[in-house]
Amino acid sequence: MKLGTVERPEGPAAVVQSGAGEAAVLPYPNLDAVVLDGGWRAAAEEALRTGERLSSEELTWLPPVRRPGKILCVALNNSANPDRIMSGPDTPAMFTKPSSALLGHGRPIVVKDKYGRVHPEPELAVVIGAGGADIAVDDALGHVFGYTIINDLTAPAMRQHDTFHYRAVHPDPDDVNGVRYVESWVSYPARYKGADTFGPLGPWVATADEIPDPHALRITCTHDGRVVTDDNTANLRFSVAEVISFASEYLTLEPGDVIAMGTALKASAKGGAVQNVDLTALGGTIEVGIEGIGVLANPVEHR
Repeated sequence: MKLGTVERPEGPAAVVQSGAGEAAVLPYPNLDAVVLDGGWRAAAEEALRTGERLSSEELTWLPPVRRPGKILCVALNNSANPDRIMSGPDTPAMFTKPSSALLGHGRPIVVKDKYGRVHPEPELAVVIGAGGADIAVDDALGHVFGYTIINDLTAPAMRQHDTFHYRAVHPDPDDVNGVRYVESWVSYPARYKGADTFGPLGPWVATADEIPDPHALRITCTHDGRVVTDDNTANLRFSVAEVISFASEYLTLEPGDVIAMGTALKASAKGGAVQNVDLTALGGTIEVGIEGIGVLANPVEHR
């Protein structure tokens, strides 16, 4: 099944895809509530038989998961161009994006001159169904509710502004009371990854049974119809199961949590890359498509 969350005059509602261009209304206010209800599938089947139908033209989309407890984003998790990583960990590296950054399909991405360059990052996202800690790799996919699309928008200029080059204080190994200074660089992603509207998500979440192999999905990104990226989730450096297992060693995963698996970076045959698409300067509409899940499209609004 494919499920999402839409806005209606009487309040938000979860929906299930019932056919091409059509959805049935579910008895839940959002996908957050669906994930928490062990009997959701029976309710969805009943809605498909007898529920109210909405045409796609009537749908005003919200992020499918409205307020995930956390959005984990895996950094530099694409093996299509390994020469980019000069040094780094041999385990997944992650940062968090606030739920306030989430944005529904069709809603405008807001950019401002003060942001500098803003570019898209098309990614597969995992929605956690069953929570847990210290999850074994072999058990990890059993914790997945479904898969969706996220556009992990990034503002490199703000990243540069929020980077410190400094002398970090460390204990002196030769003096129990001494310290030593180590030249370091550190960047804090709250602004450049977490600004409002920097997390378009959805519109559909394909349940895990609909995606037998999350590492065999074509993923594309277009800007005003021009293909920027044409990649495949086979190029993810760390698998969904590996990321879930690793993350759960440090952070208890909860139902409704979202994990963004890393950017599709392979350039299209016509050249260019996602970093060349400066949405602040160009505006337009950005679309991310993932095979078996759907298309996430958002126009850009300059304020």
